[in-house]
Amino acid sequence: MMESKRCAACGQAFRPRPQVPQQCYCPAPACQRERRRSWQLAKRQSDPDYHDNQARAQRAWHKRNPDFWREYRRTHPQYRERNRAQQRERNDRRRERLIAKMDVSMVEQTNGQDVLNLVLARGYLAKLLENKQVVRYLKQRQPEVLAEFETIVQTVSLEQ
Repeated sequence: MMESKRCAACGQAFRPRPQVPQQCYCPAPACQRERRRSWQLAKRQSDPDYHDNQARAQRAWHKRNPDFWREYRRTHPQYRERNRAQQRERNDRRRERLIAKMDVSMVEQTNGQDVLNLVLARGYLAKLLENKQVVRYLKQRQPEVLAEFETIVQTVSLEQ
């Protein structure tokens, strides 16, 4: 008598058939479907001829049954609603990735122009602070602005 094994699909213990000692799946219909599905997946990935033949067969079936999915969705409202909810989630995730990508790309696009503007502004402020009348006016009326202008002019790089 053979000892029991664990099913690769459901994990339940089962006794393999004596004719198939290397049996990995129990006889439950769902587990047998899983066995066939995983075999097909492995076969499609490893055998290009099998893959092409399956693709041709699917296209031929679709040609013979062009309204299958439309009719299926019409007659199975639960499937339709579940599919719509899943699609909304996929759209939301895609939109979030796109927004994040746009934010980064907009920063990258404007970064060069921003640096140029800062360099030009620093040069303008340096020139402005060379004028003694302007410095005297700012010192008397806006000392905090003068201090900020001087800090900007003394800045050597943008990292400071």
